[in-house]
Amino acid sequence: MTLGEAKIGSTVKVLSIAGDGAYKRRIMDMGITKGTSLYIRKVAPLGDPVEITVRGYELSVRKNDAECVIVG
Repeated sequence: MTLGEAKIGSTVKVLSIAGDGAYKRRIMDMGITKGTSLYIRKVAPLGDPVEITVRGYELSVRKNDAECVIVG
């Protein structure tokens, strides 16, 4: 399952991040790293962006970035 497919109100754990080196590094710089717990706060009506809580702060992630984060 990807971050974009996770249900609102659920807490998921990051299993891996897909993508090339620079793209993957940008996502990891936001605090989304393997093993991190993410709480899905809100999803915009058209699915873009996804608002999550990661490491104690709120973060909005674009839909195409959310699709690269594999969660479980």
